[in-house]
Amino acid sequence: MIEKLLHKTQGDRWIWLIVILLSVWSLLAVYSATGTLAFKKGVGTEQFLIKHLVMIVGGLVLMYFSHKLDYRYYAGISKILMIVTIPLLLYTLIFGTNLNEASRWVTIPIINQTFQTSDLAKLSLITFLARMLSRKQENIKDFWKAFLPIMGAVCLVFILIALANLSTALMLFGVSILLLVIGRISIKQIAATCLAGFILLLIVVFFGPRRATYRSRIDAYLHPETQQADKTYQQDHAKIAIATGGIFGKGPGNSLEKNYLPHPYSDFVYAIIVEEYGLIGGVVLIILYLVLMYRCILIVTQSPKAFGTLLAAGLSFSLTIQAFANMAVAVNLFPVTGVPLPLVSMGGTSILFTSVAFGIILSVSRDIEEKKNITVVATA
Repeated sequence: MIEKLLHKTQGDRWIWLIVILLSVWSLLAVYSATGTLAFKKGVGTEQFLIKHLVMIVGGLVLMYFSHKLDYRYYAGISKILMIVTIPLLLYTLIFGTNLNEASRWVTIPIINQTFQTSDLAKLSLITFLARMLSRKQENIKDFWKAFLPIMGAVCLVFILIALANLSTALMLFGVSILLLVIGRISIKQIAATCLAGFILLLIVVFFGPRRATYRSRIDAYLHPETQQADKTYQQDHAKIAIATGGIFGKGPGNSLEKNYLPHPYSDFVYAIIVEEYGLIGGVVLIILYLVLMYRCILIVTQSPKAFGTLLAAGLSFSLTIQAFANMAVAVNLFPVTGVPLPLVSMGGTSILFTSVAFGIILSVSRDIEEKKNITVVATA
């Protein structure tokens, strides 16, 4: 049965293996970290575990079908995604479900499941940029035909996400700049895009609806000694979790800080993992993401088509930057942000869209393998 399953799955085997390992680890971490949440809601922890398992299985199914679709079809799909994404981001800002003073979610009727529109926006913008940059290579230096539509898309999506979720917007903007560099956009035009992004950032930080929250978090990060205890509460308990984990950890399910940390199953899941699995567990998790990034880079360098190269590069950079941003927050290298750990944190739409992203990367990898096999047969 395993051989039959492996025959049906194509693409980089290491990526498949690491995704499955992270998914299993996610089940263990989420089951342990949701105990307090289950107690507050008066339900069993198994309820959250089953819901999370359904999302993981659904993500793997989406990943399978995404990798089976020829990656070139995503160029056409990207246009539809962008047409849907912009109005959806606007709708979220105005009518979205407000949680923690931020309108980032849209509640899907009937199933009552929240949907974070920035997850769709990340996938949409990266695929759209990959399409535009690959198709405009002949006149890539042209301001009106190539640069203006690209910069407009990047800045528009950035400001719509940043008003409610600055950390995600900054990471997506950084990935967009990396794609512009790979796509041979001129240094002057990239500098102009960075300047436009910086101006928009200042507008969000000083005049946006969450300006007080951003300032408070930055002050708590830069000057923790002058803050009240409630301002540094999350950082302090994350440090305690990591410090008390030691080398080998307290063991699965034995975390104490999960009872104090807000969102120990999502934003601070890495701190809980280090507490329960120790320094060894934390390093192993980092290595898994590094190997994942390495395998994705191999796909980027081997793809014969510009669209495949840009698509795999954008999606892989986005996922790994997000992973290390989450871990950096847990160890207090970055200010507190609401960024989940890909494939590990509990979440609904984030798991599904992350799985689709990996499926698209594997689709590029599958195309590379098929071309290699054709070459081998032709030369035999």
